[in-house]
Amino acid sequence: MQEPITYLITNNGVVFGILTVILGLVFYTHKSEHPTLKSFYKYVPALLLCYFIPSLLHTFHIVPYDYDCGKVLGGVIDAGTKVLEQCQAFDDPTDEKIKASGAQLYYVASRFLLPASLVLLTLSIDFKRIKALGPKALIMFLTGTMGIVIGGPIAILIMAAINPDVVAGDVWRGMTTVAGSWIGGGANQAAMKEVFEVSGELFSSMIAVDVIVANVWMAVLLLMAGRAKQLDEASGADTSAIEELKTTVEQFHKKHSRNPDLTDLMLIVAIAFGATSLGHLVADNLAPYIAEVWPAAKQYSLTSKFFWLIVTVTTVGLILSTTRLRQFEAAGASKVGSVFIYVLVASIGLHMDISAIFERPWLFVVGAIWMLIHASLMLIVAKLIKAPVFYMAVGSQANVGGAASAPIVASAFHPSLAPVGVLLAVLGYALGTYAAYICGLILKAAAV
Repeated sequence: MQEPITYLITNNGVVFGILTVILGLVFYTHKSEHPTLKSFYKYVPALLLCYFIPSLLHTFHIVPYDYDCGKVLGGVIDAGTKVLEQCQAFDDPTDEKIKASGAQLYYVASRFLLPASLVLLTLSIDFKRIKALGPKALIMFLTGTMGIVIGGPIAILIMAAINPDVVAGDVWRGMTTVAGSWIGGGANQAAMKEVFEVSGELFSSMIAVDVIVANVWMAVLLLMAGRAKQLDEASGADTSAIEELKTTVEQFHKKHSRNPDLTDLMLIVAIAFGATSLGHLVADNLAPYIAEVWPAAKQYSLTSKFFWLIVTVTTVGLILSTTRLRQFEAAGASKVGSVFIYVLVASIGLHMDISAIFERPWLFVVGAIWMLIHASLMLIVAKLIKAPVFYMAVGSQANVGGAASAPIVASAFHPSLAPVGVLLAVLGYALGTYAAYICGLILKAAAV
């Protein structure tokens, strides 16, 4: 029986306030002219700190948090006690134990702030410029998918040669859920759990591997984003299409930007959350309907409310970008959207409990090998086709992180590039179950 863990702070309001103070301090120091701080931020992106510092709150038992309530809740956190005995979908967090903990912060950020930010960030999208980015973005995304599919079986073979006990028994079954998560998302992960009959105990361990390894890799990508220009120059990558897209957005701002008044800000909020409410309305009705008339659609994520929420708000944002509402980008729509994104980043940081690595360390080694294979394949293909770091980073995160974090990595390069991450992440949902199932079959063969 796991010993109860006592946390210092369990009130949602206090935790949220701490996260916003952390974000404020990071941005304040980032703008500082102090030589030491300027040197520090030259190598460490501010976005990385917004993600890493909150992770320390959970690691050192200051605040409680579930492993990933945006995907599948690996147990319930009860005001100081972490229980990893039951796994349940987190589309409807009505459990009083969940409400009493810090677990609901990510739910609010991912279900309300994320879709609102996607609408605002896509208001300025230029379809012609997105198309001009060319096929390399899609190639890198599919390369990332392939890296996950073959990386898991290779990781099993490597670990079998090092320490066979680690991958003995049904560990391969648990790894199928990681494949589902890293290619698609939570719905795909849950589908693999059912398809390959993964036990609750093993599933809980794999959730920890999924979250820790994926978040460490996200941190690496954010570091690379801060050095993208130097890396692209070294590889000879053609970044002209990306630069043209950024220039287009910047020129639009210079030509149309204005100081927003209260009416502008209220209308921006109305657009963002109006579209979000429409997304929830569609998701709440369409997902159950599809589940009823076509139960097999669960394998393709079509019964997931989160899937339809993201698809709907992204579609609405793309449509609005062709209307007069695009003018609100000049009033700071993307800046408001970026605020929402950074709050989401901080709440994602609470996923990462570094101490979990020491509970079943060898499983994390398997996950690390798996991710290293994925990363190596991405870097090799990027080198061969001379793809910019942006394509490699977003193509990878669209697989591993999905719609919640792909736009975060994309916006680390430039806010105007966030829609690229969203579009690729939605593609990941579509491929997730197919590719993860194939990976599961290969994992089984490798384990035998």
